[in-house]
Amino acid sequence: MTPQQVLLVQQSFEKLAAMGAPAWERFYSELFMIEPSLKRMFKGDMHEQRKKLLAALALAIRALNAPAKSLDPLKALAVKHVGYGVKAHHYTYMGNALLRTIERGLGKDFTPELRNAWVAAFQTLATIMMEAAYGQNPSGTKRRRLTVPTEAGRAVAEMWIIPT
Repeated sequence: MTPQQVLLVQQSFEKLAAMGAPAWERFYSELFMIEPSLKRMFKGDMHEQRKKLLAALALAIRALNAPAKSLDPLKALAVKHVGYGVKAHHYTYMGNALLRTIERGLGKDFTPELRNAWVAAFQTLATIMMEAAYGQNPSGTKRRRLTVPTEAGRAVAEMWIIPT
């Protein structure tokens, strides 16, 4: 990631975080539209789950330009999620749900430059998390376009897919 991309992600995250819960309520509905089978992993209070998501994202966004030591809590979170049944290929669904959530939250401010910055951020963080959780490096995986339609009918991003 470039320093400019890190700045774009951090500034846009601050804007989204300031919008409060409504900006993040959409994440799980987006995730379950992309992959309905993931819904069974979430048995608790979804309000609390959204709070945890926002806290984890804040941690991850801060870690983008912080020393490697600040990544330890993020790595621990990834390992913990293996126990919940999260598989490596689920990160693709999460990334696309995140992008759709951000796109809807920011509206016209979600520029192609900002989208590319968020894709780079997610790929960077997901790589770190998957290496911690599964001991695998997704950089050698096959890339393909995952078409996730938006209201405008276009794909949100190109992400790597981890074979199951």
